[in-house]
Amino acid sequence: MRNIKLTVAYDGTSYHGFQEQRGTGLPTVQGVLEKCLSELAQRKVQVIGAGRTDAGVHARGQVINFDAGGWNIPTEKIPLAANGILPHDIAALNSREAPGDFHARFSATAKEYRYTIHNCRVPDPFLRRYSLFFPRQLDIGDMRRAAAYLIGEHDFSAFKAAGTPVKSAVRRLYDIRIEPGEIIQLFFRGNGFLYNMVRILVGTLLEVGLKKYPPQTVLEILSSGDRTGAGLTAPPQGLSLMKVWYDNPA
Repeated sequence: MRNIKLTVAYDGTSYHGFQEQRGTGLPTVQGVLEKCLSELAQRKVQVIGAGRTDAGVHARGQVINFDAGGWNIPTEKIPLAANGILPHDIAALNSREAPGDFHARFSATAKEYRYTIHNCRVPDPFLRRYSLFFPRQLDIGDMRRAAAYLIGEHDFSAFKAAGTPVKSAVRRLYDIRIEPGEIIQLFFRGNGFLYNMVRILVGTLLEVGLKKYPPQTVLEILSSGDRTGAGLTAPPQGLSLMKVWYDNPA
């Protein structure tokens, strides 16, 4: 086995998420990558992704791995070969040969997501695919104070999509950064994320920023484990998977 670790970026607008939805005919990032790599290999190739990004969500640092055994393409040339076939909204960035037991998802120690908010009175059509247009004033200080309650290891049941089956909702958030401006960027770095977790966290922090409740209420929502107490799920287009770590992320 020749286990290749490939970092890819994509605009998720036209895709029904990363994960292949076999038998549905719906376009997915995984499906396109597998078709491309299978064409290069002249055999069926299956890929494993580090993160199962939702429909409409983007990535700048998604990581996949796959078996390139029998290929005659040098490892460092795989991105060049792949980009000659991939559509323009997906790009292979870099590749390297990984140990045989490397698994893009299960070997990951942390991931970082970024959520972008266009906080302005006038919409910008060139930002609409990659940010949430939000024309209302936000208190960034209160949002930062609320975010501080979320850092650490907690049961994040209140911040996952209702009905999501998981063995445990315990996750550790290492850091939440909020960079202000007309373009507000929220960065979430953690050892793992539940389904829709980042988007629900963003929706909740927006409510704090709008003064709907004080920052400490986020701690009460977290402790309750009740999804109905948290904010709305923020739209997907503002979210991007930025980086995946395979060593100490702290």
